[in-house]
Amino acid sequence: MWSKRPILYVCLLTGLAIAFAMAGPSSGQNASTAIEAPSGYDNQPNGLTDSATFTMDRGKFEETEAIGDGLGPIFNAQSCRECHQNPVTGSTSQVKELRAGHQDSFGNFVAATATLADGTVTIANRSLINQRAICPAVDTITVNGGPPQPYNFPQTQGQERISTAETIRAFRMSLNTIGDGFVESIADQTLLNLASSQCSNTGGLICGETVRVPVLEASGALAVGRFGWKNQHASLLSFSSDAYLNEMGISNRLPPNNVDVTRLCDVVPDPNDNTPDSEGLTDMDHFARFMRATKVPPRDTALATSSDGVAGATLFHNVGCDICHVSSITTAPPGTAVAAGAFTVPPSLGSKVIHPYSDFLLHNIGTGDGIVQTGGQETAQKMRTPPLWGVRTRTELLHDGRSVTFYDTIQRHRNEAQPVLNNFNNLSTTQQNQLITFLRSL
Repeated sequence: MWSKRPILYVCLLTGLAIAFAMAGPSSGQNASTAIEAPSGYDNQPNGLTDSATFTMDRGKFEETEAIGDGLGPIFNAQSCRECHQNPVTGSTSQVKELRAGHQDSFGNFVAATATLADGTVTIANRSLINQRAICPAVDTITVNGGPPQPYNFPQTQGQERISTAETIRAFRMSLNTIGDGFVESIADQTLLNLASSQCSNTGGLICGETVRVPVLEASGALAVGRFGWKNQHASLLSFSSDAYLNEMGISNRLPPNNVDVTRLCDVVPDPNDNTPDSEGLTDMDHFARFMRATKVPPRDTALATSSDGVAGATLFHNVGCDICHVSSITTAPPGTAVAAGAFTVPPSLGSKVIHPYSDFLLHNIGTGDGIVQTGGQETAQKMRTPPLWGVRTRTELLHDGRSVTFYDTIQRHRNEAQPVLNNFNNLSTTQQNQLITFLRSL
């Protein structure tokens, strides 16, 4: 439909972008008293904790896990830092994970069935395919500070495999996590309002979707998801719990993550992360507190204030990019309960203006991977709008890392984003380069 009337939609979306910005969807709550969130790649806290606590929490985030700590039996990384490091701990990386599945006879996504131990062990209904395993191996391990004990599985193949029946296969790039404490502190209603105004202001052409997902620490109560490529989680503790199990294989107290997905080669009793420290916290609590205490990614001020950068920012708005890549959102006031009541917004995170360049909604822009996670089947081809803050630190772009230039990334935008792409393609080469300069400043 877009190709038949490109000029009409170019004009329409340009006007809608202006109307959308004037309507103030990014104002959030308590905008009149809000102040800018602190930014920086300086390994310093945002005010939630002191420097010593922040450094200690960062150490937990960077800590390398061993078999005796509960690593595995299948996993993708040995520390949070492996997937979240560039340019500082908590940021993004080039690391990607593999997901897989197939469609049933009705066209619905079905998560993959993986096999281990040469096909004798099966893990059903699991879209994440771990790429590392602790066996076959012979080693000496220490569990919970006890005496060294042998770990001897030289003939057991622990690597996950999928069959040719799993025809949907997709890579997912690791995400930036710094500044996510502010994202967690956005009120659900702010995101719901953003989705509603976005759809109405574009005449139904661009309609982001919210999904309500279980908050693991709130006994399964639901909140609006905002973390992960499919908005799988609404809280950073839930995110930490899920990643600890599914990326490192370390089970923890929160269901459904308190039991490893397989007992093959597993020598550490579940849950693995179950020993509170003097603060009453386990490792995953420290992960969540570290992310909550990070500053937001900073701009490259030289590029941002250059003539091309300033012109590019205006063009980014005029062509309609900021309909989805929302430039400013205000977090909920201090004392607000978010994540289904599991987290109370502290003063350091509340009433802060952030510039994520994302609406944190799911959209179909033609790059979907066909995977369904927490959302329904209608989310198979939808992905969360990637926040563009810190995007200048990435080489592999979009969720799959298949684009390596900003220009190519823009050209992959289709479906809901088609009219915005038309606007971009109608710019002169100079103007396109100015917009890309703006992106390089983020």
